[in-house]
Amino acid sequence: MDEMQLARSAARGELRAATELVDRFYERIYAFLRRLAGSESDAADLTQKTFTRVWSALPRFAGRSTLSSWLHGIAGHVWQDWRRANHRLESRSDAWWAELADDQRGPDAAVAAADLATTVYAAVDRLDPEPRQAVHLHYYQGLTLEETSEALGIPTSTLKYRLRTAVQELRSRVIERPSAVGTLNLVQRP
Repeated sequence: MDEMQLARSAARGELRAATELVDRFYERIYAFLRRLAGSESDAADLTQKTFTRVWSALPRFAGRSTLSSWLHGIAGHVWQDWRRANHRLESRSDAWWAELADDQRGPDAAVAAADLATTVYAAVDRLDPEPRQAVHLHYYQGLTLEETSEALGIPTSTLKYRLRTAVQELRSRVIERPSAVGTLNLVQRP
């Protein structure tokens, strides 16, 4: 069910849609409020208040934004109201913010990783057939060295040699690319 259908169904009082909406967004809203409030109990209370406000506002959701951004906007307003009402306007130290750091990589890192992956995949496709097949089986398919050598019908020592030379060739191709970011690590399988 897409977001607009989900919002409309939940606004009509359909229990299944309301449950799905909470299942999809509760953890994200809670994490957002946990970061802002600085405590798990406050974040839980604020998340409950957010969804209470969502149920009354849901009939007015027009779909001009994503449901996620709309919900996060409501959560932000709930947090601001809570902060004002409880005189929680004190500033937070850098150490406090560091403790609440988001452990997910940002969009810049995701784009850089995707760009590097595209470059590596293209470089692998330009390898000679034998090393390309070894790379695909071992790194992309996740076969062990023994399984890969068995699948290719070659000794493990030959496989290791092919993989080592393939990785060296790929590193040189990727590092020579002017816009390459980071280093080549084929161990991180897609």
